[in-house]
Amino acid sequence: MATENLDGRADHLRSLTVTTLAALAGIAAAFVSAALVADPTASLGIYPVAVAVLVQIPLLRLAGVDVDSFGAKDYLYVAFMTVSFWFVVWAILLTTEAVV
Repeated sequence: MATENLDGRADHLRSLTVTTLAALAGIAAAFVSAALVADPTASLGIYPVAVAVLVQIPLLRLAGVDVDSFGAKDYLYVAFMTVSFWFVVWAILLTTEAVV
């Protein structure tokens, strides 16, 4: 029973780490996109989010998350969360005409 509690805590900490890093990477990519692109119709804004998705796996490894056990669902989750946060934050920055 005590080992189940420890495993549950480790799984919860892993989930928190992955979700937090994906959210922060998406938000950072949105600010970089806003800083790079003066014209919102330019296609340069997508590159920061692509880099943010690709950089996360080594960062998760550095954070102590066992990425060797990741499956396709885990990689898709990381990509989806990053792109979602990027999309929402960048849309807010574009509609408020914030200067970054």
